[in-house]
Amino acid sequence: MSKYAEDFSKAISGGGMSQFQEVIRQELEYSMKMDLEKILATAPQNELEHTQKDLEGFQKLFHRFLQEKGPSVDWGKIQRPPEDSIQPYEKMKARGLPDNIASVLNKLVVVKLNGGLGTSMGCKGPKSLISVRNENTFLDLTVQQIEHLNKTYNTDVPLVLMNSFNTDEDTKKILQKYSHCRLKIYTFNQSRYPRVNKESLLPIAKDVSYTGENTEAWYPPGHGDIYASFYNSGLLNTLIDEGKEYIFVSNIDNLGATVDLYILNHLMNPPNGKRCEFVMEVTDKTRADVKGGTLTQYEGKLRLVEIAQVPKAHVDEFKSVSKFKIFNTNNLWISLSAIKRLQKQNAIDMEIIVNSKTLDGGLNVIQLETAVGAAIKSFENSLGINVPRSRFLPVKTTSDLLLVMSNLYSLNAGSLTMSEKREFPTVPLVKLGSSFTKVQDYLRRFESIPDMLELDHLTVSGDVTFGKNVALKGTVIIIANHGDRIDIPPGAVLENKIVSGNLRILDH
Repeated sequence: MSKYAEDFSKAISGGGMSQFQEVIRQELEYSMKMDLEKILATAPQNELEHTQKDLEGFQKLFHRFLQEKGPSVDWGKIQRPPEDSIQPYEKMKARGLPDNIASVLNKLVVVKLNGGLGTSMGCKGPKSLISVRNENTFLDLTVQQIEHLNKTYNTDVPLVLMNSFNTDEDTKKILQKYSHCRLKIYTFNQSRYPRVNKESLLPIAKDVSYTGENTEAWYPPGHGDIYASFYNSGLLNTLIDEGKEYIFVSNIDNLGATVDLYILNHLMNPPNGKRCEFVMEVTDKTRADVKGGTLTQYEGKLRLVEIAQVPKAHVDEFKSVSKFKIFNTNNLWISLSAIKRLQKQNAIDMEIIVNSKTLDGGLNVIQLETAVGAAIKSFENSLGINVPRSRFLPVKTTSDLLLVMSNLYSLNAGSLTMSEKREFPTVPLVKLGSSFTKVQDYLRRFESIPDMLELDHLTVSGDVTFGKNVALKGTVIIIANHGDRIDIPPGAVLENKIVSGNLRILDH
């Protein structure tokens, strides 16, 4: 009789359900360990060390996943954060800037999260290589912003890209084009973890390869992986040795996440003399942001709570704009020495996000992930800063792309700012239907981007195209029913209009 079978029968005869669960847990952990060892044995010599680090990291995460029960927060302990723990941005701006702002900038490193693909927008390859404005990609705009800083202040702010195995090769090819720009660019890779079969809780990969049939067997484990990967890559130490003190981390598709000198000055020269190790930029929730993670007070610490962690009975309360007024923009300022200290102590604690997926062949898998902002509770003297909405301008869909390509924004040195010609600083609500989901379809349907300076709300559904120099104002709803097509003629001005049915413009 095997040791596990013996334990199993003891647990059953002892009648302890928790003992029984413990045996199952040990059995699962043992099977996982065996499978991971088999996978590691297939690694070529030159990949052995980092594959081993990846699989060890995954094994720790899997161990924690098996230990955790139910939602990871006790709703009764969640409190609104104390007044002084979330500071208004205006307060920092009012302090002004010191004369030595260049020496402050020289302590900064800009880190962009560059692990994602453009698949949700119908594009192959890294999302950061999609053109968003005047043929400039997300990456082009980032490089232009930092180069502009370095030239203006005669500084040396480097750019660090956290790539994933999905984006690394394509990104590195493109980086050659920036070799003459005035900034250093470094890259490191986030981990590569095995996807797990939802039924058996075992890896679906049989070996370390991630090409061909094995592409779907691996995944990058969310941006919470930045701490371990950055540390393990050696780059964290290199930057500390160069005298760098803070990183500014943001998603590469957030076009509002530019280096802000007032926030940086607050970090480096705090008014109370006590430096923050972690600053999270938050902004006021609107009805469109009800799912965003929010900052709370939990067991005496600032804590990020995501919708996935909320017990079902409290989801509506979590979404309410009155109780939780702000959400996380994922623009974060973090002390490099603090990351090093916590990483050495293995003391960065982030909740596990269980992401269920169905692969092309119909197989159900789970991937275990973590989020970078969740680590806020592990750092000392953390702070939230309530920033203007303009610092949160993510491009997740072609609806977002239409906004940033339009005359609502002007582009200057890689930064987008709302046009002064718009009377209200709010962004219009734009909903483009499924015919516009893919970037190439979207571009084909607009002969030129409409004038949207006076637009409040646009909904487009069905087979719709826009001619040149169209202006949209107020609320515009255009719905082509199945089988119909609507061509908005060149030069048309639509103000508070609903267009439906069939409208074809034929060349003659």
